[in-house]
Amino acid sequence: MLRVLIVDDSPTARGLLTGILGSDPGIQIIGEAANGAEAVQRTRDLRPDLVTMDVHMPHMDGYGATKEIMIHCPTPIVIVTASLGARDVAATMRALEAGALTVLEKPVGSGSPHFEAQARQLIATVKAMADVKVVRHHRSPKLNQPIPSSASPRVSPRTGRGRIIAIAASTGGPAALQTILSRLPTKLPVPIVVVQHISRGFVTGLASWLGTVCKLDVRVARDGEPLVPGTVYLAPEDKHLGVRGRTGIALSDESPVGGFRPAGTVLFESVAQAFGGEMVGVILTGMGEDGVQGLRAVRAAGGTVIAQDEATSIVFGMPGVAIASGLADDVLPLEAIASRLLELIVTR
Repeated sequence: MLRVLIVDDSPTARGLLTGILGSDPGIQIIGEAANGAEAVQRTRDLRPDLVTMDVHMPHMDGYGATKEIMIHCPTPIVIVTASLGARDVAATMRALEAGALTVLEKPVGSGSPHFEAQARQLIATVKAMADVKVVRHHRSPKLNQPIPSSASPRVSPRTGRGRIIAIAASTGGPAALQTILSRLPTKLPVPIVVVQHISRGFVTGLASWLGTVCKLDVRVARDGEPLVPGTVYLAPEDKHLGVRGRTGIALSDESPVGGFRPAGTVLFESVAQAFGGEMVGVILTGMGEDGVQGLRAVRAAGGTVIAQDEATSIVFGMPGVAIASGLADDVLPLEAIASRLLELIVTR
């Protein structure tokens, strides 16, 4: 039985989440908290398998509660929030940085046409995230402190060929992207295109947040805009991201691939077709195997593939399948990926 603590300042929202999660025979709601301070205390007392966490609450918000929980009693945390203003999204991104695993849009009630899909996604996510082994955070971590890896990195001898970087990520991806992008220089001589699976309404806030933690220009991609070195293009909501030749962004409404739109596979296939061996594909932490089929096109075209290692992945689904399929040239801990990218791209 999966034991869940629900944290939300709204009694209505707590009742809704209790009803959804409690409808699954494998989930038991063991308690509720109406603010962040209560959430910290009840997590310490009840030791749940997972906490669902709202963002804006009295006494202590979701970011503060997440930070304290990850310091004192590390527990898988899923952010569940309805507010999508810039302030709310920024707070959500900070909670992910503090150790929360992923973010979901709060179901809006049984009268919504999206309710059944949102309820299924909430149950599936809670079940998947409860199995993640989270680590204890520290109140004043040293900047750029390496993350230990359980195995020696595997690195190919390739260097200096890449003219574009393509990245696919899912669960745990926002914090992983922050780690990588914050270590790249302002005058990066190549563009970066990114598919990050994230709940509706959060991609613009993700772009803004990443723009504050790195030296690069981070934006949500627009169809037809030029590819500019030193710029990070995030796939917009519900659009496939690719490239048009070697010069511009291409967005499409084509059918989802493997259940995803945007899909990492579409991104990798498009970039591989345009850039061939002069591209670097990066597959990061995430559930499932989106992007893996696209990496076959990257390898066939002569491009280089980097996969995040198991020890530093929140969820070792996507990179794990890529590695098991023999598609990764380099298998690296998260903190080593940026420096490897600098070795692989061309200098101008």
